[in-house]
Amino acid sequence: MAERLAQLEAQNKTLEARLGQQERVCNIGRKVLLGALVLQHLHASHDPAFTPRLADGLRRELPGFLTHGADRALFDDLFGAHTESISDNDAGPDTFPA
Repeated sequence: MAERLAQLEAQNKTLEARLGQQERVCNIGRKVLLGALVLQHLHASHDPAFTPRLADGLRRELPGFLTHGADRALFDDLFGAHTESISDNDAGPDTFPA
C-alpha cells in the first residue's frame, strides 16, 4: 500500500511539473506576441496619436522595469544608444534619452 501511494505521489509531482511547464510556455508566448504588437506600433503604425503616447509611456516605464544592463541594451534601438557602459550588476534606474 505504501509503495502504491509513493507511485501516485510521484505521478502527481510529474503532472504538476508538466502543468507548470505548459503555463510557462503559454506565458512566454503571450509576452512575445504582446511585444511584437508593441514593436509593430512603434515601427510601422501610422497612428499619429497613439504611437507617440506609446513611445512616451515606454520611455517612462521601461527604465524602472529593466534591472539588468543586458536587458536595457535590447532597447537601445528604440530609445537611443547609451553613452556609458552598464553592467548587469547595476540595478539602479537609468533613463533612456527622449
